[in-house]
Amino acid sequence: MSTPKAFPTATILGYPRIGPGRELKKAVESYWAGIIDESGLQRAAEELQDRTVSRLIELGLGGEDSSIPADFALYDQVLDVTAALGALPTRFADLADQDGSIGTAAYFTLARGDGERAPLELTKWFDSNYHYLVPEIGVATTFTAVAHRLTAIVRRQRERGAVLRPVLVGPVTYLLLAKAEEGAPTGFDPLSRIDDVVSAYEGILASLAEAGAEWVQLDEPGLVSDRGGELAAPGGLVERVYRRLAGHAERPALLVTTGYGTAGNPTAPGQALAVLSAAGVEAVHADLVRGSRPSDEVLQGLGATRLVAGIVDGRNVWRNDLQASLSVLEQLQAGTGATVTTATSTSLLHVPHDVRAETALPEHLPAWLAFADQKVREVVVLAGGLADGRSTVATHLEETEAALQQRARFDGVVVDRVRKRIRDLTAEAFTRGPAERRAEVQQQRLGLPVLPTTTIGSFPQTGEVRSARAAVRNGSISPAEYEQFLRQEIARVVRLQEGLGLDVLVHGEPERNDMVQYFAENFDGFAATDHGWVQSYGSRCTRPSILWGDVSRPQAFTVPWISFAQSLTERPLKGMLTGPVTILAWSFVRDDQPLGDTAHQVALALRDEIADLEAAGIAIVQVDEPALRELLPLRSADHQPYLDWSVQAFRLATAGAGDRTQIHTHLCYSEFGEVISAIDGLDADVTSIEAARSRLEVVADLAGFGYSRGIGPGVYDIHSPRVPSEEELSALIATALEALPAQQLWVNPDCGLKTRGYDETVLSLRNLVAAARTVRESADLTTTGHALAHS
Repeated sequence: MSTPKAFPTATILGYPRIGPGRELKKAVESYWAGIIDESGLQRAAEELQDRTVSRLIELGLGGEDSSIPADFALYDQVLDVTAALGALPTRFADLADQDGSIGTAAYFTLARGDGERAPLELTKWFDSNYHYLVPEIGVATTFTAVAHRLTAIVRRQRERGAVLRPVLVGPVTYLLLAKAEEGAPTGFDPLSRIDDVVSAYEGILASLAEAGAEWVQLDEPGLVSDRGGELAAPGGLVERVYRRLAGHAERPALLVTTGYGTAGNPTAPGQALAVLSAAGVEAVHADLVRGSRPSDEVLQGLGATRLVAGIVDGRNVWRNDLQASLSVLEQLQAGTGATVTTATSTSLLHVPHDVRAETALPEHLPAWLAFADQKVREVVVLAGGLADGRSTVATHLEETEAALQQRARFDGVVVDRVRKRIRDLTAEAFTRGPAERRAEVQQQRLGLPVLPTTTIGSFPQTGEVRSARAAVRNGSISPAEYEQFLRQEIARVVRLQEGLGLDVLVHGEPERNDMVQYFAENFDGFAATDHGWVQSYGSRCTRPSILWGDVSRPQAFTVPWISFAQSLTERPLKGMLTGPVTILAWSFVRDDQPLGDTAHQVALALRDEIADLEAAGIAIVQVDEPALRELLPLRSADHQPYLDWSVQAFRLATAGAGDRTQIHTHLCYSEFGEVISAIDGLDADVTSIEAARSRLEVVADLAGFGYSRGIGPGVYDIHSPRVPSEEELSALIATALEALPAQQLWVNPDCGLKTRGYDETVLSLRNLVAAARTVRESADLTTTGHALAHS
């Protein structure tokens, strides 16, 4: 290995790749729609990459003392590694070219499926709201170094005068995130293929060195999990892997990152960093926001290995306390005896681009915030203060201190009546009547068939819906005209569902821009952005709202729409709410009080809305918690405190409902086996769960646990444009019936239908209803007396 350029004093681990105007989303979706071809997509991606690199240089990451990460996935960074390794599941083996590489069309086929082939499973990236595509590894999976796209980016940017640091998910984390391919031997562990994967990584590193990369970033957040932490012990697998990679002659210098917590043994802070340093890695990263500060002993033992200190929060939008952060950096530098690199705790993938684009936020709020561009500047300022002394950044320190003090004193951050309501809660506020009694009186009221069919909530948000929403915002139509449009849309969706034969209906949510933002706009203590987009998965983006103060609900806001929809049909129609944990998980939440306290405030606001829905005669209320598993701490030792307050928040929101009101919830994209006791603790009458991509794996877990209330394992994967056949859906329902009694099962899609088109939605739902009827008849199941709970 040739001597690389010295690592800089300031860097970030990644930058939002979707584009400030969602340019990548638009280009990718245009490619899928056939509006542009592959070369058009390539041009759009390159233009965005050029603008990103130029912007980062402008913000202070340019010059000799710079290192700009090249994290430009078209869909997902884990899928990029699957493509760079040529690690195709058997069902997609025909997509590989002769050299093992896959083209653009094949890349997206892995993500979206085609024909009868289901796509790779989609699940949450650690405890974030980003989703990755799960690698499927088997005994015979082949691994080949085919990182053509990444080497092309490096070469092209060098021609433009920028030396980029390619970013890859590290080999240990890649296999920790993988699942055994279908058909693999029982008990097969993808990590058993580590030696073959490392050989391919050696080839990738050699290719990147040849392309001109001086540094490569290997992200190993898997080391902050229980299992990954064990592997990072001295003499363990992580050390063996990185001795091999560091010992390879033709490679760039290595930066290994460990965001999202403390890597290795949490009782020995920094031990994993010491292991990586001993293996020959040139730079190691520590998350100092969610992780622990490395011990002085570790710091002093790093020697020539550079410490990259993740002191700026890559996952939230609050302005950094520069004074406090600079003190930490000064202590670290004294502990290492070397120059410390200032960095972000994680990639900035999780935050929007630029707070300056927000012109409609409350006047007080922008000064408290830092989006990606502001966080880059914070990193640069901290690095400057560390290198040249506090006096050189005194103005920045003073401005930040003034903003932090204003935030602490601002009216609305603390609201006495909200705090008193929390203090006055009793145990009864968290408890409903017995589930068995509830099931009986709910069935008397609803009269549902066995295997009742429903959807999760939203229906496709058409161009007409989006145009009408934009028109009322810009004044092209009046609020009254907009309300009339929404009523017509709701009526159309209700008639459609009746025609399809669904048993429990929804109103389709045309009035809602987003399942969290809609609530944020109607709760005190929140603010919504206009341009604060972040990537959720692929081309899907969300705009997390900002929870800055104490939360309450001024007045009912879902009731008028739900009541109108229910007036159009005699079938039961669900009132749709987003749960307290999900509202927190998909917002940027205040960091000045425990998360559980904030969750209880949100829960009380939802409790008030449920009471008003009940008073309006709504018989079913669904309180969605798709993010319940998402916030689960990565270490099992930390699980129970989180599960305690998250379950209590849901129960606080729903326990005011009477026995005759059927409470539903929805969960998605999780390893549900880890939280089944919490799902049971929610005490919902019916729980629908994402399950199609995993082929209903969760059903066996539920049966083994003895789960006794209503359950709707999703049989229609709405995150793919595929239309599942009636036969496919019937088979999945039959799979569920092998584990759970018919009286307990519901039939529904995986998630809301907002992102799908109407043609595929209608066909899929028609097949879903037909499949439920076919299974009812073939299994000779009764169509009445749908009893749910049994103790």
